[in-house]
Amino acid sequence: MSQDRHRHSHQRRICDHRNPLHCIVPPHMLEGMSRSDDPNVRESAVRTLSLSSSFRQQRQALTPVSTFRNRRLRLLRQIFGSPLLAAVATEPNRTIYDAGGLRQLPGKVVRREDEPESADIWVNEAYDGLGDTFDFYLNEFNRLSLDDRGMKLDATVHFGQNYNNAFWEGTRMVFGDGDGVVFNAFTGSVDIIGHELTHGVTQFESGLVYWDQAGALNEHLSDVFGVMVRQYVGGMSVEEADQGDGWIIGVGLLADGINGEGIRSMKNPGTAYDDPRLGGKDPQPGHMKDYVDTFSDNRGVHINSGIPNRAFYLTAMELGGFAWDIAGDIWYQTMTSNMVRRWETFQSFAQKTVVAAGAFYGLGGPEVQAVRRGWAGVGVTL
Repeated sequence: MSQDRHRHSHQRRICDHRNPLHCIVPPHMLEGMSRSDDPNVRESAVRTLSLSSSFRQQRQALTPVSTFRNRRLRLLRQIFGSPLLAAVATEPNRTIYDAGGLRQLPGKVVRREDEPESADIWVNEAYDGLGDTFDFYLNEFNRLSLDDRGMKLDATVHFGQNYNNAFWEGTRMVFGDGDGVVFNAFTGSVDIIGHELTHGVTQFESGLVYWDQAGALNEHLSDVFGVMVRQYVGGMSVEEADQGDGWIIGVGLLADGINGEGIRSMKNPGTAYDDPRLGGKDPQPGHMKDYVDTFSDNRGVHINSGIPNRAFYLTAMELGGFAWDIAGDIWYQTMTSNMVRRWETFQSFAQKTVVAAGAFYGLGGPEVQAVRRGWAGVGVTL
């Protein structure tokens, strides 16, 4: 086996698409930090990469059973209607745990549903962010939690020492405290919470694999619904979001002195940050002509997601109003339909959003044209 093939084979084993750890901070950012001249930045990045890798390898692979089970439930609803869920509570059921700086999950219970606020602000931020995401999905898409069956929402705070990440573990959200040098605490960005919990929605719906373009679409969907959660909480229309930082993922996450607005920009991929402590400039492309062919990061799932992200932004801006009313609804109907397969490409997913737009809003309507133009604007031709 050649050296390159061996390296690529090793990379695929470490970032196995069958056993993903959905982290908000992508490997290319942490790898850039690990080359920093600042020893504090370098040390925290190496520790985070090591902890993420060891934790990933300890986990059992997620199976597609939940995906197929949920598809059967949707079929029963179509036949018999919504009374199937009459007994399911329509309020969130949250439990927050504290890992106390250790690496074991779930940690100690520190706040349950309807209990008073904690003295720990990070516990309360996690609790509120879970509730905001639950409310968004329920009120705008009539979805009962991540599995659409009232699933409990669990989260663990204070995971590891200066851990520079947050992730969806398959059953819960896990938050690091950040190092205070490059990253603040990860509980403070509601779009990050919405992003990670949407990995749970994808897990129960299409089950998109975490590899290549399907993996980039997995990240894209989390960015789309994560940013909509923040716009929803702030009552922002797409026009209002466009005038500020409403299309940035990770607002408030970067520590003082770091040159950047967040970790990704849906409006202008590749412009979210530019700082040597993060490895330089944001590498995300916003057009297929700049597509990054790489074996890193499960073949670029966090990098190339900028392309469909911008397609959604262009679509939402053309349609106007609140992002979730039409553009988000089209993406949600696509994501939760039986059309999406585990190994999707950008083009096949784009075609399915056009089909969904036509089915729900009419084949000749402006919605279909907006979706087509959104994808065309990033070089995905239909």
